[in-house]
Amino acid sequence: MTPDEPSAPATSDEAAASDEAAASGGAGVEAIAAEAKAVLAAVGTVVVGRQRSLRLALAAILAGGHVLLEDVPGLGKTLMARSLAQALKLDFKRLQCTPDLLPADVTGSFLYNPGDREFTFREGPLFTGLLLADEINRTPPKTQSALLEAMQERQVTVEGRTFALPRPFHVLATANPVEYEGTYPLPEAQLDRFLLRLDIGYPPPAEEVEVLRRRLTRQREETEVEPVLDAARLRRLQHGVEQVSVDDDVLRYCVDLASATRAHPAVEVGASPRGAQALVLVGRALAVLDGRDFVLPEDVKECAVPALAHRLTLRPETWTSGVTGVEVVTELLGRVAGPASSRS
Repeated sequence: MTPDEPSAPATSDEAAASDEAAASGGAGVEAIAAEAKAVLAAVGTVVVGRQRSLRLALAAILAGGHVLLEDVPGLGKTLMARSLAQALKLDFKRLQCTPDLLPADVTGSFLYNPGDREFTFREGPLFTGLLLADEINRTPPKTQSALLEAMQERQVTVEGRTFALPRPFHVLATANPVEYEGTYPLPEAQLDRFLLRLDIGYPPPAEEVEVLRRRLTRQREETEVEPVLDAARLRRLQHGVEQVSVDDDVLRYCVDLASATRAHPAVEVGASPRGAQALVLVGRALAVLDGRDFVLPEDVKECAVPALAHRLTLRPETWTSGVTGVEVVTELLGRVAGPASSRS
């Protein structure tokens, strides 16, 4: 039965506060860099090492994007996502993706209330500040499409009605390699919506020993991170990042890198213009993390692999030979000439 005039969810207080904060102007570069450093330090009290991955993940959030953490189980992907949410003091929900997960389990659904004789909308886990979509490639394509709309439009559509999601809204998704049993390859359209894909990797032995030592010391599994920001403050920082300038030669370098992926002989479908845009957006955030209000070619190079590699569709013969998107982008970084770093 189609609901008739159902009641809509209440407007999020956090969204209203964040919009008001953003409207009042963003924070300065020095303030953003200092607060970002405090966020990373807070997360570092729980997450051992992973400095590069944490820096890039935070940069993606400051740039307003979503992050895909892809690697084998047990490497701390979920811990990293939860710790970032706690440090940013965002509303946090976890969605455990399974093969039987339905779109309504993600977006929410209308329920009939006999007392009021009307349908009311029950919000799903998407209505949050930061959604951890755990093992996103274990859920079927129909449910993945519901996530795609939320990531792309920051809204959900249920029974023909559209509901805006709170702001800020970010997805940190974890995924197992496609070779693992029971996984569904993410469609190219959804992969393209992740600003960055980060490969976590195994920790060095010294860091692994520290993980064990901390676990023995606290004598419990769960850990908490002290909040550093809140939703309204994060929106101000994001607005501040938007003010960072990018020279034309750096813009051209981003376009040249994306264009080079399309001409590479190992690539069937290269990075779209959204890939070049990702280089610019994350490059600005990385510049701010380093206390600069302008982007250097080094910022683009730092984020090129996680911003572009997952957007490439390799030729079948290339894929079977073991060549990866990471190797293609790394090769192009050595071939495509970039502008000189004229600023300091």
